[in-house]
Amino acid sequence: MALSTLRDKRERGFLDGQLLIAMPGMQDGNFARSVVYVCAHSAAGAMGFIINRPQQITFTEVLQHLKLFDQADIIMLPGQTRELPILSGGPVESGRGFVLHSDDFRSDSSIPVSDDISLTATLDIIRAICDGRGPVRATMMLGYAGWGPGQLELEISSNGWLNCPASEELIFDRDIDGKYDRALASMGISPEMLSSEAGHA
Repeated sequence: MALSTLRDKRERGFLDGQLLIAMPGMQDGNFARSVVYVCAHSAAGAMGFIINRPQQITFTEVLQHLKLFDQADIIMLPGQTRELPILSGGPVESGRGFVLHSDDFRSDSSIPVSDDISLTATLDIIRAICDGRGPVRATMMLGYAGWGPGQLELEISSNGWLNCPASEELIFDRDIDGKYDRALASMGISPEMLSSEAGHA
């Protein structure tokens, strides 16, 4: 699914705003033990962001790369800002940055994803975050996850994913390593239960 289809959300799929939780038998290494927030799902396909895979780059390094601020200005940013999580959002356009954030920030390029969450993929939100005008909650992703027509439905029917409602707390929580287990726990499932059931009909 092309990212541009997010702008036309007249057709809502049953996975819009849901979390996908990878089953232990997931064959694709890009998604092993991943939790994906689905931003759009329709007959045209689906797209979303992995929310539990940290990138090996810091927000400070992103700012240095973008050259939006002098090094001295970057050093003066509040610690909470400098520690903004940078995640691997998925294998598609992995060099492109996206900011998933609470809906208290809007720009002309912001796309509402749900009643509470928006997506912005332009530099204005980076400047706003650094200037203290940004959203209360935000996470930056490099890349996104995309599926063609019927692909995600097939993966779910093949026992590749579990799905459950998303919570803002889980999406933006900075305890990234614990998100997989907590997403399962929200469904009353433990990882041990899945491991014992994997491979059994």
